[in-house]
Amino acid sequence: MPNLDTGNTAFMLLCTSLVMLMTPGLAFLYGGLVGRRNVLAIMMQSFVSMGWTTVIWFAVGYSLCFSGDVGGIIGNLDQAFLRGITLSTPAAANDTIPLLVFVAYQMMFAIITPALITGAFSNRVTFKAWMLFLTGWLFLVYFPFVHMVWGGGILQQWGVLDYAGGIVVHNIAGIAALASVLYVGRRRVADPGPHSIPLVALGTGLLWFGWYGFNAGSQFRVDSVTAVAFLNTDVAASFAGIAWLVLDWRREKKPKFVGFLTGAVGGLATITPAAGYVSPMSAAIIGIVAGVVCYGAVMFKNRMNWDDALDVWGVHGVGGMIGIIMLGIFATKTFNPAGADGLLAGNAAFFWKETAAVIGSSVWAFVFTYGMLWLIDRITPVKVGAADEAHGLDAILHGERAYLEDGI
Repeated sequence: MPNLDTGNTAFMLLCTSLVMLMTPGLAFLYGGLVGRRNVLAIMMQSFVSMGWTTVIWFAVGYSLCFSGDVGGIIGNLDQAFLRGITLSTPAAANDTIPLLVFVAYQMMFAIITPALITGAFSNRVTFKAWMLFLTGWLFLVYFPFVHMVWGGGILQQWGVLDYAGGIVVHNIAGIAALASVLYVGRRRVADPGPHSIPLVALGTGLLWFGWYGFNAGSQFRVDSVTAVAFLNTDVAASFAGIAWLVLDWRREKKPKFVGFLTGAVGGLATITPAAGYVSPMSAAIIGIVAGVVCYGAVMFKNRMNWDDALDVWGVHGVGGMIGIIMLGIFATKTFNPAGADGLLAGNAAFFWKETAAVIGSSVWAFVFTYGMLWLIDRITPVKVGAADEAHGLDAILHGERAYLEDGI
């Protein structure tokens, strides 16, 4: 292949594998947070996204995101079923890696983004409704925003930056989670809480590990920006986890393991859009802000009685939103000459563009998600019946159990 750099290619294949690992990590995280009778139901939603989203991505998803342009909103079908992509086709993001690697890398993002939403409506949505939701949400929300932000669409043309998915992944997924919670309503049966904190820790560890591929890989090559994105990822996660731990300790009078893990994930989500555009000092500040603001968002959610079961909105939605806004504040070309200067570097216009983009994406994601759930409800019930919810979705929907009997 002309201009093939084996080092960059190997690095991107590794990063693709790391991002793939994040979806099983998410399944373990969510599986540990729910009660014993709903473990398989929520884990299956993540794993099935790996299969079904791959099918859609191969058929039309990649093309709709990255091929051509229709009105600045969506791509075309010129590369449906990867038509015209050969061994020698270079990636536009970096012509030293094959386009096939870029296709695979972006596919992993498409897999995990809708899976994030499932934590919000755990224990109460039918599997048939989930499959319809997964399909519709990819087409109506995810694919348009990938194209608009990364695929040459209107937001990219306007100068909006999003390094690894503050808008494209976390904000729209978190806002979709909020819309889902408000539509589906509260659980009829109170969940006893995390049935396995070790599973939560395992899932968080896999997510944290995979996030290095998520953020550092978004440079699409190995250079100094890759290094700063890698470092910023860990710095923000660590500061956010400690900030959440301190707040939780003060409120609950005891240091909570789940609190630290939740804060770390909030920091990871928040640094994602800024990882390759800001300094490590800025990443530390972003991490602290993430821990405090996401913690506050979860407390606010609790006061509002929103049944966002696993805090998807408070962690991913709010984290993605403030990450984009802080990118507008802290971005500096000193750490990425291909990026932009933010508000602190005298570029107020960039800050307002980022703010406007995150507000617009939030409205889009909420309206389309809520409307889509309403439409799905006309086709098949979205929410399980009271008796099924009480019995647990593992046995009712899937005829399987995570554990042989309760109490073991």
